[in-house]
Amino acid sequence: MTLHAPAPTTPHGGPSLPQERRLVTAIPGPASQALLARKSDAVARGVGMTMPVFVAAAGGGVIVDVDGNSLIDLGSGIAVTSVGNADPGVVAAASAQLEQFTHTCFTVTGYEGYVEVAEALNRLTPGDFAKRTALFNSGAEAVENAVKIARSATRRSTIVAFDHAYHGRTSLTMALTAKSMPYKRGFGPFGAEVHRAPMSYPFRDGLSGAEAARIAIERIERQVETDEIAAVIIEPIQGEGGFVVPADGFLPALGDWARSHGIVVIADEVQTGFARTGAMFASEHFGFEPDLVVTAKGLAGGLPLSAVTGRAEIMDAAHAGGLGGTYGGNPVACAAALAAIAAFEDGLVDRAREIEAIALERLLAAQAGDARIGDVRGRGAMLAIELVDPATGRPDADLTKRVAAAVHAQGVVLLTCGTDGNVVRLLPPLAIGDDLLREALDILCAAIADA
Repeated sequence: MTLHAPAPTTPHGGPSLPQERRLVTAIPGPASQALLARKSDAVARGVGMTMPVFVAAAGGGVIVDVDGNSLIDLGSGIAVTSVGNADPGVVAAASAQLEQFTHTCFTVTGYEGYVEVAEALNRLTPGDFAKRTALFNSGAEAVENAVKIARSATRRSTIVAFDHAYHGRTSLTMALTAKSMPYKRGFGPFGAEVHRAPMSYPFRDGLSGAEAARIAIERIERQVETDEIAAVIIEPIQGEGGFVVPADGFLPALGDWARSHGIVVIADEVQTGFARTGAMFASEHFGFEPDLVVTAKGLAGGLPLSAVTGRAEIMDAAHAGGLGGTYGGNPVACAAALAAIAAFEDGLVDRAREIEAIALERLLAAQAGDARIGDVRGRGAMLAIELVDPATGRPDADLTKRVAAAVHAQGVVLLTCGTDGNVVRLLPPLAIGDDLLREALDILCAAIADA
């Protein structure tokens, strides 16, 4: 049964794939159920799935599963496929590189693609100063290397992270991450010398940016001497912690304080980078110039690639041979990244702002008539609604689970987040069409109303 008439395909992704929501079976269908049984027998139990479907094709704003259901994508593989799952430029660039060579290891014999990606990141990241870049595989790996670089540059060891933060699943990045389940429980002990400060969270604390920064700085200074701190690391807009947008002034005040004490400022833009928030990097929304910027996710259009980019004198502090890795800056991923960056610069920043306008109009209208929608927030195509008990204002994780389940059953890929599990997040590909986006928003708002 076709539930939505085919819409025109979008400029970035899957022109051969009809841009429509189409359900031919219940979710999950029989083919996905068979694969779920095989997964149970073959894959470690700790590897979960948000939505119990298996993918056959994807592109633009849709994912087609093995049963033939065409689902609207509001997840982008957790903000990875911002250009779409099958952007023609990314596919062509990666395919051409595959025909040349797949790997040499840049730290053994180099290749131009790595240098070109570094040059692009040096040009695009915030800050008008000399920069250097090093490439890695995942966001967590890049965060770990940013910490290594900061410690090498300062000859200090302590790192400050923030409430609700998420920085990865490795030992050190779990220490930086705030949320226990499912990321930390049972996996300790974690990396040492990590302290935590309160994040600006306007919906919950009601503070100005300046006041929230004062409180955070006082907390830090009570926990540790400033001359022991190598770096503070912060997401300009938090991801897994609930898409928390800090109050204006918070990030610049934090940065000014850190630099006055010789502390490196690291912006984790793994989820917020590359046009996702309606700016090339979320730091730009706040007049925030970090010393180091960590990127991954959207960088290479779905291929694994991450980076640390920052001030040349800090990046060059590590000794020769101290940074690298077997697969870091893989040539195929670098080719894909250059094509993805070209797409971002060819109108996708503006497209993120258009998505924001469409989504906020619909979500704010829903909020006006429903006290359970405590907050609507975000930037660009990184938006969220926080669901609460209207009587107490407390987080309502059960409602959030019911809403997500209802939306999934209607053929929309949707993610939740938040330290308390009560935030619905929207991360559509920037390649999604307006009609498809509006249909998904209608399904979401109806699910909230009916929950």
